Amino acid sequence: MIRHADNDHDITRCLPVMRQLRPHIPQADLLPRIRRQMRQGYRLAMLEGDGEVIALAGYRLSENLAWGRFLYVDDLITDESRRSHGAGKALLSWLADVARKENCQQLHLDAGVQRHAAHRFYLREGLHVAGHHFTQFLNK
Repeated sequence: MIRHADNDHDITRCLPVMRQLRPHIPQADLLPRIRRQMRQGYRLAMLEGDGEVIALAGYRLSENLAWGRFLYVDDLITDESRRSHGAGKALLSWLADVARKENCQQLHLDAGVQRHAAHRFYLREGLHVAGHHFTQFLNK
């Protein structure tokens, strides 16, 4: 079953899986950061199986001139011990349904260049490479 993690208990249950995708974020910082992002429109969806969180997706709805109204997937991860059993596919399909219901014209996500298995999955699921994402780290 896929549902939103709206309370601290459910968000905390998602953290072990989220840490597999975002290991650079200290455990203690995850809940406050997710809560802060939620105040800005971030939503966290969780897929449960056998009483455990097996996959999750963090996303937001937005609009810009380049894409119109769109759903942007910030985070998409299946627990490493549960991969290749349809959880990621189910979440991606669920996200596309949410986007359609919210009158979005597009669904977008970025994947690190080193995540080759994720790239294969996204291509297999009908997503395509639409551009390059550039980053500049800024000093404080």
